[in-house]
Amino acid sequence: MLTLYPEIKPNTQHRIAVDPPHELYVEESGNPRGMPVLVVHGGPGGGCEDYHRRFFDAERYRIILMDQRGAGRSTPLAELEGNSTDKLVEDMEIVRTFLGIDQWLLFGGSWGSTLSLVYAQAYPERVLGLVLRGIFLCRPRDIHWFYQEGASRVFPDYWQDFLEPIPESERGGLVKAYYQRLTSCNELEQIQAAKAWSIWEGRCATLHPNPRVVEHFGHPHVAIALARIECHYFMNNAFLDVDQIVRDAPRLADIPGVIVHGRYDMVCPLDNAMALATAWPQADLRIIRDAGHSASEPAIVDALMRGVDEVAAKVRGASE
Repeated sequence: MLTLYPEIKPNTQHRIAVDPPHELYVEESGNPRGMPVLVVHGGPGGGCEDYHRRFFDAERYRIILMDQRGAGRSTPLAELEGNSTDKLVEDMEIVRTFLGIDQWLLFGGSWGSTLSLVYAQAYPERVLGLVLRGIFLCRPRDIHWFYQEGASRVFPDYWQDFLEPIPESERGGLVKAYYQRLTSCNELEQIQAAKAWSIWEGRCATLHPNPRVVEHFGHPHVAIALARIECHYFMNNAFLDVDQIVRDAPRLADIPGVIVHGRYDMVCPLDNAMALATAWPQADLRIIRDAGHSASEPAIVDALMRGVDEVAAKVRGASE
């Protein structure tokens, strides 16, 4: 089983101003002359983590990490103004142009798979290939499953903690109830709601309990951005038409892809990946038997690393 490459440091870090008040954090590591690969993080609002660099051979890939609007090291933290899917897609184009890249490989999981797919459907000529994990189609039923009813029946004990900040009278519409608290002028109410929202996701993300994942999700800096931005997007159906990604899947026909999905993914159930694979038959769907949702699970790591090199080999083969 493949494991992550050794730790590396960024070669270059950039601050790129987009629409005010947003400024993006972008970094490059690995080989400046290697195949460009953009890590598209989850959430929305999750931010990149240092270990994301380690999915790639630093001698062969130009590894680009970008924190989306309001997330990670981008500023202002947790900012909702001007934060929408179409803006994030255009930010990716701004970064690509800024870095002087003609085409790149996209590597995204969860919301990162959503955004990668929407970008690839808008700019297929800019995408060498897609390596995607934990597919999230952002359909209303996918949001309902995790934030209203579905996963709640698999993790009823964790669900009670998620319900705690919300009075019973408001529990018929939990995304709306959380949005009211996450956009409140009361900072204490905001952070309490943010931690409950984010920890619920962290607890459900792995097949086996992983305190380190839960601790990361519960960190105030991570929780406030993740919860506020996710809730903002989900209040607006992720700024997508219903079934938009499946509808527009024919635009991906010339792009090689690998889809990695844990069979026991309770955050984004497997039917998301099945629907995408049916609409995009050129992609190779790999259902991982012993895994949930998280990119850090060993079997997911192995499948993603193999997927990157296989897609890259197809790209190189097509260019010869």
